[in-house]
Amino acid sequence: MKVAPTAIADVRLVEPRVFEDARGFFFESWNARTLAAQGLDAAFVQDNHSRSVRHVLRGLHYQVQHAQGKLVRVVAGEVFDVAVDLRRRSATFGRHVAVTLSAGDRRMLWIPPGFAHGFLVLSEAAEFLYKTTDYWYPEHERTLLWNDPALGIAWPVTQPILAPKDAVGTPLASAEVYPA
Repeated sequence: MKVAPTAIADVRLVEPRVFEDARGFFFESWNARTLAAQGLDAAFVQDNHSRSVRHVLRGLHYQVQHAQGKLVRVVAGEVFDVAVDLRRRSATFGRHVAVTLSAGDRRMLWIPPGFAHGFLVLSEAAEFLYKTTDYWYPEHERTLLWNDPALGIAWPVTQPILAPKDAVGTPLASAEVYPA
């Protein structure tokens, strides 16, 4: 596996080594020892799997307590994936990383605790799998407004399909954020 920094160094793009032939393919999607040697050291407690149809946007979600690190990947389809730095003291506070992830490229994105996360489905449907470093606590979940101009995210769709909570997310200027 190869771990590469993105525009925000703490957010990492993980490219697995894929063994592929006429029978199919094989790759390690997580290897604690290999990834820790490259600076990605995480202990996961929960796996989540979602399926969404084209133009569904899920996010931008985060937990104010029990902040979650996430290792995300697409197992069917393609998504536009976004991580927003909400660490108040960070030099990259309010900035984001956006990458396209697909089942075909098999890349993964590591999003450390302290970031809001969301994705937009680009294909007919997509199945999204992610590991988290802490459990989901609905009472601590917050939603950052997906189209807040202060974030400057160039979403590839202007009118996505949103859950009610995502449609009324909080703008960055008034959002609860992380102190560190």
